[in-house]
Amino acid sequence: MFDSPLSASAYEVLGVAADASDDDLRRAFRARLRETHPDTGGDAALFVRVQRAWELVGTPQARVEYDRGHGFAIDPQPDAAAGWRAAPARPDTRPRARSTGHPGGWRRERYLTLVREWAGRGVDLADPYDPALLRSVPRELRRLLADALAEEATARTVADLGMGFTVWHDVAASRDGDPEAKLDHIVLGPSGLYGILSEDFGGPVGFRRGEITGPHVPYAPVATLLSRMQVVHRIARVRFGGGIVVLPDDDVPQQITELGSIRSIAQVAVVGRSALATALRRGLSGVRDIGGNEVFDVRTRLDQTVRFV
Repeated sequence: MFDSPLSASAYEVLGVAADASDDDLRRAFRARLRETHPDTGGDAALFVRVQRAWELVGTPQARVEYDRGHGFAIDPQPDAAAGWRAAPARPDTRPRARSTGHPGGWRRERYLTLVREWAGRGVDLADPYDPALLRSVPRELRRLLADALAEEATARTVADLGMGFTVWHDVAASRDGDPEAKLDHIVLGPSGLYGILSEDFGGPVGFRRGEITGPHVPYAPVATLLSRMQVVHRIARVRFGGGIVVLPDDDVPQQITELGSIRSIAQVAVVGRSALATALRRGLSGVRDIGGNEVFDVRTRLDQTVRFV
């Protein structure tokens, strides 16, 4: 609930300033409990968020730790050239999926560029990931960082799918060179070929006529995903079986929501992060399994034609 740069902070949930005294914080917590308690007509989900917020900042030690990390983990030392840093090597020696490209790299770099421009107005930018700074950064910049973190989380998941899968990250999906027009991931495996967008809209979403909706959804994710898959389809001459939009677990009504065949292009699903590996191993309804020479042919075509942003 508090693991995204777009999430309301624990202080915001409790309705106090970040520098509130311990006594004011305690009074605010008790008041918010009364306001949100389901037995008095409050919102059960918000009631849980209030309790979780108190767990994060209710004691001096917890508050110090929370203020230092704001509840989400960000690698503080991105690579200077690409604007990102890969996860550290793990002792796990099991065969992993073959992958190329820099997951989240373009958005990390874009965030760093724009936040430095924004900070040029006199804001101290000793640490571009500082929690206090992030709370003051414009939402559109925080969203860039949130999406970069989402892409990195997906990359970690698909890497563990095993040697039967091949993954391409940050794939250019525009004929005019627009770096924002990209597929975050392409995944090829026995269950088919999938185009994937990793997103974080900062709150729960719904669905309407095959599209993702919500107060903080700034565009049409499903339509965008399909149009970018079509670009890659035309360039590489490969046919996608499915498209997946990956969202934080707390923001989806159920972990796998299949929207069906959209525009007769591909089967589409919206998937919570923790269910992504299951969806890719099992495959979406209506997507046929592929194997043998077909997998080799699709992988070769993509290797020869894919460009990275």
